[in-house]
Amino acid sequence: MIPIAQPFLGFEEADAARAVVLSGWLSQGSEVASFETEFAADVCARHACAVSNCTTALHLALLAVGVRQGSEVVTVSHSFIAGANSIRHVGAIPVFVDIEEGGFNIDPSRIADAITPRTQAILCVHQMGMPCDLQSVSAIAKQYSLPLIEDAACAIGSQIRIDDTWRKIGKPHGDIVCFSFHPRKVLTTGEGGMLTTDNDDHDRFFRLARQHGMSISDGVRHASPRVIFEEYLTTGYNYRMTDIQAAIGRQQLKRLPEIVARRRSLAMRYRVLLTAVSGVRAPSEPGWTKSNWQSFAISLDIGLDQKRVMQHMLDNGVATRRGIMCAHREAAYTADPRPHALGRSEAAQDRSILLPLFPQMTDEAQQQVVDALRAAIKACSKTPAMRLVKA
Repeated sequence: MIPIAQPFLGFEEADAARAVVLSGWLSQGSEVASFETEFAADVCARHACAVSNCTTALHLALLAVGVRQGSEVVTVSHSFIAGANSIRHVGAIPVFVDIEEGGFNIDPSRIADAITPRTQAILCVHQMGMPCDLQSVSAIAKQYSLPLIEDAACAIGSQIRIDDTWRKIGKPHGDIVCFSFHPRKVLTTGEGGMLTTDNDDHDRFFRLARQHGMSISDGVRHASPRVIFEEYLTTGYNYRMTDIQAAIGRQQLKRLPEIVARRRSLAMRYRVLLTAVSGVRAPSEPGWTKSNWQSFAISLDIGLDQKRVMQHMLDNGVATRRGIMCAHREAAYTADPRPHALGRSEAAQDRSILLPLFPQMTDEAQQQVVDALRAAIKACSKTPAMRLVKA
């Protein structure tokens, strides 16, 4: 079975975790601090704050920019449900806009119409590692004096060209950027997340809120030659990353250029191989982006049944995933009384399939995936003479 993804880990990560275990200090400590420093330097952000996962990162980011009960946040439905849930967690309402034509990211031309006097932030997503049109989105945020949060859960190692300069995703072009280190992501710590910002006040809030609102960290307290008592300055959370995770993350950060280069090579090869497969459209990469290709999502032509194609591939030893979900279609959000003009988002969910892609993938395995896809399309066409309609 060819899996949809596979973490790229080795002895370096195992040795780093072992050293932490043997040190006797397992929770948030010096490894977390070093990981934050190295991560911030890598993406050219002033601050990086490690947390337990990207959902908690999004929660803290929304609180930091002032999103509160009854306010609205403009975002996409076409994304993992954690984004919409994080908005709900602060008592706000997600206002969904559609994605761009021919892609999977937010359509900047739809944002202004979704802004109301209750809007307190814009949450954009770099879907599947592909940077969104950040220059246009940030211009709209500035025009309406709204904070901009980037959901970069999948986008570590991706780049975007702004003013003829290539910049890594993670250098904030709004207020805050949020990352995930889940095993499906390009860089993994098992679970974990990171917030980057150039705002000193935001960073101070993250560090206070992630550790119960405690004025002094346990690391500082344990290292002090004098007895000191902490205070609890605000209602906080337990959103800490462990030193075990951070030690793994530091090794993964060293591997990141190699990982991204290999994923980009595999994506390019997929595009070549898929030219010989009818019934599908490969994803495109705008000239102003360099994706890390966290996922490779093909689009099926009209008339092909997504689930049947996926099942046929699974029966032939290839795991896939359906297109990115739409939050507004889930039970938790269907009660929203406002109409949603989200036809592109729904089509992307219904007609896209994510193909296996991971650094260890061989050319033979990639060819097997393409062959399985070709066979599935042939088997799942309604009739042998069926004429597929291009998207």
